[in-house]
Amino acid sequence: MKLKKSLIYAIGLSLIAIIAWEIYWRSEGFTTSIDDNDALWAVERAKVDELSKDDVVLIGSSRVHFDIQLDKWEEKTGKRPIQLASGGSSPLPVFHDIVNTSNFNGTILVGVTPPLFFSTTFPEAQPWAWPLARVNHFHNRTYAQRLNHQLSIPLQKSFAFLSENKGVDGLKLNELINKIKIGKRSKNTNPMPPFHDFSVMALDRNVRMKKRMETDTAYANTVKRVWQFFFESDGPPPDKKSTMAFFLKDLEKFKAKGGNVILLRCPSSDEFREIEKKITPRDTVWDELVAKSGIKTYHFEDYHQFQNLTLPEWSHLKADHADYFTEELIKILKEDNALLNQKTN
Repeated sequence: MKLKKSLIYAIGLSLIAIIAWEIYWRSEGFTTSIDDNDALWAVERAKVDELSKDDVVLIGSSRVHFDIQLDKWEEKTGKRPIQLASGGSSPLPVFHDIVNTSNFNGTILVGVTPPLFFSTTFPEAQPWAWPLARVNHFHNRTYAQRLNHQLSIPLQKSFAFLSENKGVDGLKLNELINKIKIGKRSKNTNPMPPFHDFSVMALDRNVRMKKRMETDTAYANTVKRVWQFFFESDGPPPDKKSTMAFFLKDLEKFKAKGGNVILLRCPSSDEFREIEKKITPRDTVWDELVAKSGIKTYHFEDYHQFQNLTLPEWSHLKADHADYFTEELIKILKEDNALLNQKTN
């Protein structure tokens, strides 16, 4: 009897603690979110193997993730694309995987963020290792891992404190513990500034920028400081030769299967655009890729409707401008017959 009472008390106290913890973080402005982890990416990657020639797959870095809105795309074309873009990543490992391990021969839209696209083919470098880890997880995931992911979704939809953001906004216990600074434990004399998450993720990996980025200048500036940190960090120069050769080889394979590839250069502005001009000049990087690829290519600088869009932290469009960008892009693609068998509304 005492054991039963103790169990009831323990369960009751646990529920009270969970509810209190959730209420606290909700009061701090946090909401539920879906974790953009390898498991979620793998679910979308699995859909590629079932697609038809009329379908579209989106790959690239975070700009494709933020700037192309799946609802708008589906509304205007009748097809909902598969979103496989990933932040801070080269699209080349994902493109290589689709070309060489799937039968898909529809349209792949490749986002080109020059410092990442042309960064490296070195497997252990971050822009390559991150997407490659996702590809490997997709091919090697166990049934237990798949089940664990599916069971986690209802919890992620219900509790804000289960957030697994990679920046300072992560609320899981291990993430909170890692934020505690005791004495001078860190030997890093130039640590990266706090990186706040600024996205809202849907189950199909559609991403929208948080409204707070538009209304809270201080919050947006924290992201800008992270970009400036990377601008000032010493790193290897872009490896245009190997990255371009790697992509062009896979491109020819995909063309041979009847596939259609579109290259897209999404907007950037201010300090981010200036650093891109410095390390990856358009005339020696983008223009050469365009000339050698022989496919449909679109650069935001070439279209008046893509000028003066709002990028709160210089690199990604605010939500309503991402809607506009998606709609206008589809108009351009249709006029140029760049899409396969898409409806014309």
